[in-house]
Order: sequence, then structure tokens, then C-alpha cells
Amino acid sequence: MWPSATHRYGFLTSSNLPVPLKSISVDVIIRGFVADVVSELQYQNDEKNPVEATFVFPLDGEAAVYAFEGLIGGKRIEAQIREKKQAEQEYDDALSEGHQAFLLEREENTSDIFTCNLGNLPPGGEATLKLRYIQALAVEPDDAVRFVLPAVLNPRYIPEGSEEGTVNKVHVLTKDLCYILSLNARMESPYGINRVESKCSLDPLQYMTEDHTIAQVSLAEGHQFGCDVELLIYYEDVHKTSAILEAGKSGATPGSLMGDPALLLTLYPKISAVKPNNTAAGELIFLLDRSGSMNTTMDNSCGSPTRIQSAKETLIFLLKSLPLGCYFNIYGFGSTYESFYPQSVEYTQESMSTSVQCVKELDCDLGGTEIIKPLKAIYSQPYLEGHPRQIFLFTDGEVFNTNEVIAEVRRNSGSHRCFSFGIGEGASTSLVKGIAQAAGGSAEFITGKERMQAKALQSLKKALQPAVSGISLNWELPSGLEAKPVGSGPRVIFQGQRCLIYAQIQGQLQASDPPEAHQLEKSSLPTETTKFSLQLEKTDRLPVHRLAAQALLQELEEDKETVEEKRLLALETSLSSGVVCSQTAYVGVNTELGKLVQGPLLHRDVPLPGELGAKDGGSVPVQLSSPYRPQEEESSLLKLVSLQNADGSWPHGPALNTILDLSEAEISDKAPAHVTPDIWATVLAILWLHLNAAEQKDEWELLEGKAVHWLKMNAGYIIYNTLNSIDKLNV
Repeated sequence: MWPSATHRYGFLTSSNLPVPLKSISVDVIIRGFVADVVSELQYQNDEKNPVEATFVFPLDGEAAVYAFEGLIGGKRIEAQIREKKQAEQEYDDALSEGHQAFLLEREENTSDIFTCNLGNLPPGGEATLKLRYIQALAVEPDDAVRFVLPAVLNPRYIPEGSEEGTVNKVHVLTKDLCYILSLNARMESPYGINRVESKCSLDPLQYMTEDHTIAQVSLAEGHQFGCDVELLIYYEDVHKTSAILEAGKSGATPGSLMGDPALLLTLYPKISAVKPNNTAAGELIFLLDRSGSMNTTMDNSCGSPTRIQSAKETLIFLLKSLPLGCYFNIYGFGSTYESFYPQSVEYTQESMSTSVQCVKELDCDLGGTEIIKPLKAIYSQPYLEGHPRQIFLFTDGEVFNTNEVIAEVRRNSGSHRCFSFGIGEGASTSLVKGIAQAAGGSAEFITGKERMQAKALQSLKKALQPAVSGISLNWELPSGLEAKPVGSGPRVIFQGQRCLIYAQIQGQLQASDPPEAHQLEKSSLPTETTKFSLQLEKTDRLPVHRLAAQALLQELEEDKETVEEKRLLALETSLSSGVVCSQTAYVGVNTELGKLVQGPLLHRDVPLPGELGAKDGGSVPVQLSSPYRPQEEESSLLKLVSLQNADGSWPHGPALNTILDLSEAEISDKAPAHVTPDIWATVLAILWLHLNAAEQKDEWELLEGKAVHWLKMNAGYIIYNTLNSIDKLNV
């Protein structure tokens, strides 16, 4: 949970006064694919007047905030969840009366940005705020379960003319004012924990049990953050289906979501990949963010490529990897949008070559970030019979109408699926994950020095695979018990995608019933039976119930046209579960002060983590613009890929010779008899990939497959021996 740079009162003002937030402490329990997080934020007012501290922080779009409390002047105050207007009124009344108070609420039109206000902190006073939330975790392409604490919140683009205005300035910290972060993580898995990796410095992993089912790890002491803190957890047997049955909340009404036991079923099946042919049906549409922020670097360092440069290279790899016979188009969006073609065109040598050249000329010159208009334009295009539509969306920011975008995607989910990519720290998890989930696709995030190309090509492989559909659940429960699904559940599962299924167990278990029940999964996969114990797990945190409530709230709130009945159900679900939604907020008031806070209340905004700022140690407003960056020299790999033909072959000629660093005579001398120049050029190009870019194989594996297919079709047995003895060639 991290501070950021905007608040509900409008623009920020420059201040060189001390930052009231001193440190952040995070404890997390990661159980399988679920993280239970407790974050403590310590404040101290070194000023001579009372202070109201305000900060904005991002959370994962699937995170469920369920508790908020404060320790002020040695007194513990537990915040209560209320309807939002009531909570805001209680907070404002408390401040006007001189009481200490704190308020936590979610921003409008998005589910992953929260605002916290701590009011009437007296001179010399200290306060600690504690936030609890549950989060479902994503899975990386290498099967690592990814837990991340987002450190950066990108400013949100607001269209011109909006009542909110355009937030275009942020506060940043200097090195002298970096917050100290401590993080302790405990991992649990019944199948064992292999290892934990991170870009941040970690203390050595400690196993708490001999069978390695419980382990813990901590950030190295004195960690000062300026980017996301990420843990990659590698489990043993990660693809095994697991289930957790959790007892209901004590005192809650039987028959309600919180009163009944809740079940969490985790599916992460290993689906056998089908090798794509050189030709395939499909309409693939690439939607690229060309707003001004795309001109910033991938990892905020001078030597790093800009986001737009990395995206352009990724598009070239994608274009070269497409199969013959498909259709495609490329859209760029910002405040406006434009497309390469009026409607999708067939993938041919001509259309590919034209598109690659157009991609190289793209720039981040379209203003802000508005996605809804190009999406509607795409959906208005006639559906190509026999060519299922798949959208690849690349963005580095956030939009003002996240829920409206997700609702639009869901309304058209029957005719397409969407693969989304969040670029850089701060990309909206609510937006990136929401549209992928709404359209049955998958979401990826590219941060730091990660290469966008690898993750995009992995998603293209998924897009070219047949979808696993027809999923159904068949419950075998003792008499008297019934499983009621919470939320719609998965309609399709892709390779590398994990699915969390929630169910409310209603009824009464008979004493004579057996201690186990069975759940059956039926789909185009082989039928799988998962057994789970009916012994209820009891916990005050209720992670399964909270996540189930969050899943239900997302479905109820994503459409602006939600009927009154659904709105009331969402409000009831939020108030009973403690999970914050757009209609609710947490408020806590300390009414037992011996002396009311006196003096004018100063407003202090907690700055954004980072290493920029004023030399005098204060925080300053910074314009969100980037200096001109010269066009980077293309890598040899990109040059080679750019030469490939649409059918998978490489043309013989001087351009290829330069990349191979061989003369025409050297290439001709090594060519086997009866092998044409283009066939030999393609063989040499494949060889170059294996010898010079083996570590990036994920990026060129698909286009190599096209090349091998072309060789087999055009060279037959002549090239067979050449391919088998390719390692003997001295080039």
C-alpha cells in the first residue's frame, strides 16, 4: 500500500515542510494464490499546528479492503464501514469539533485507487494507521505466483471539459525523504515451496517445516522504495487443484454470504499446447496507447528504452509471428484514436510489410488516455465469420472511466476475448485485469527491466491455441448441503491462467455424514475430481468470504446501468462483509480526547516515492513530460526479424549478409548443393537465432515455427539433412 500524489480536494500545492508519514510496515500471509496483508503506516507531526495528512495509494483491482483501524495517543480506534456520504459527514464533523479522525474511501470510477485522510494530528503527536486487505494473486508465464506492492500511481487522464480537471502534476520525494519500508512474508502451500525471488534485496528464505510447506522471507533492513516491491513464489506441484472451506462469520445471519461456510476452489490446470499451423483463422487487433506518458522509460533510468519504443518493437515481433490466413489491424489511442486500416485486412506479404513500416514511424503524440472510443469503433466493425476476434491492448496508465470501459468489454465478450498489458509501475490493475477478465483473456504487467516482447508473444501463443470451454462443476455433497456459486465463475480457461471459484455452502451437515465431499470439474479437459474436507477452517480474517464478496461486488458494480436492486445488494454485501465498494467508506473518530485539538488545521499531502525533487529536500510539483530522446539503434535481433517474410522465409541479400556478418562468397561456399538462395538464407537465419539470441527464444519461437514450416513445404527431404546437421555448420 503506497502513498501517491492526488487527493479528493483537487490540485496539489508545493510545500517544503516535513512529510508526516515516517515509515510503512507490511506483514503478509500468502497461502497458495491468496495474500492476506496487514499494512501499518506511522505518522508524526513535527509542526507547530495540527495537521491533516492525505495520501492516495493503488491496490490490485482484485484486492478486498476489509478492515481499518488507528492507534492515536495510545488509544486503539477501530473504524466502521458506512455508506460513503455518512462516513464523509462523520469525518468532517469530527474535524470541525476538534476531534481526531481518519477516513478511507475508494475513488470514483475505479476499483484500485484509495484515498486516506488522517485529520487533527496535534503538534508533536504520533499516529499509526493499520489497513487490512485480501488479494488474489496472478501467475507469471514461468508458473511463479506474483505478489506485488505497487509503489507508483500514474496520474489519471481526465478529458478536457470534465468537472474534475486534468491532474498533471505530482509530488515526488528526494532521497532524504524516502520512507523506510519493512516487509515480512509467510508462504504456505500443502505441496511445498521451492523458492522465492525478487528484484529487491531479501534476507535468506527460511523454511519453518521440514517438508517445506511453510516458509518466510523479509526485505533486507533499511529498504527505501522507489518502485514496485515484487515477490515471485515458486511452488511445488503448482498445477494441482486445491480447495479451502472456511467457517462463516460468528453472529452473521445463517443463509447469508457471511453467515454460511464459503469454499474457494483454485484451478490452475496444465493444458497441453497445440502446435500452431503456418495458417490459421482469426482476427487479431492490436490497440496501442500513444499518450504522452508512453515517452517515459521502462525503468526510469537514462539507458532504458522508452515505453513507446518497447511497444513498437513488440508490435513488430507480433506482426512477424502472425499466421497466414488471419486478419489484423492496429489502433493507436490517446485523446483521439486512429487505425492503420478502415477495417481488418488479410495478413499477406504486402499488408505485413506496410504495417511494419508504419509501426516504426509511430510516436506518442495522441494526447491523453481514452480507450472507450476506439473500443466502440472496433466493436462496430462487422464480425468476420470463421475468424474469432482477439484484442491485444497495451497501456501504461489509467483512464477516468475504468468501470465504463470494463462494462463495454463485457457487453461484447460473446464475440471476442482480450489480452491486456500494463506497462511500467503504476498501470491501473483495475483496468488491465478488468478488461481481460471481462473478455475471457489474460492480463500481464511489464515493470522494471522486463521485456514486453516475451510476455506479448506468450499471450499470442495463447491466442493461437484453442480455448478450453464447456467448463461445468458437479458437486457431490452430503444430504442437507447445497453449493451455491458466488459470481459467474469461469467460462473458459487458457494455458497459464488460474481461476478462483467461490461457493456458498448452504444447509445443515448431518452428524452421520462422511467427513469428505467431492467436487467434479468437467470440461474439454479430462474430468478431474477434487476432494476437500468438511472440517471448517475458523479465522477472524475470513479471507475466502472477503474474496467471494469482492468477486460479487465487481459483477454488481461494473455496469453504470445497474438496476436499483443490484445497487442495494452491493451496498448490503459491502456493509456485511466489510469490503469497501464505491458506495461505502471506513471512518474512525477519537471522541475521548481530554483536550480538543486547537489551532488552524494544516493540510499536508504525502508525496510519491521516488528520487526526484528539490535539492533542498522538499517535494515539488513535477510536470508529466519527458525530454526528447533520440531514436535508438535497432538491435541485430530486431533487424533480423524485420527482414522475415510473411510466409516465414528470409530473403537472400546484402541486408541479411550484414546481420550474419558474412560475405556473399562465404555464404555461397557453405550452401549445400541443390539448395536455393532463399532456402539457405532461411536456414542461416534460424541458426543465427539459436546462436545469438537463445535467451530470447520466447520472443522468436513462433516466427521460427513459421520458418521451419516454410522450409518443410519448400525444401522437403533436401533440407531435412541440413536441419539435422545444422550444428556442424561453421558460421
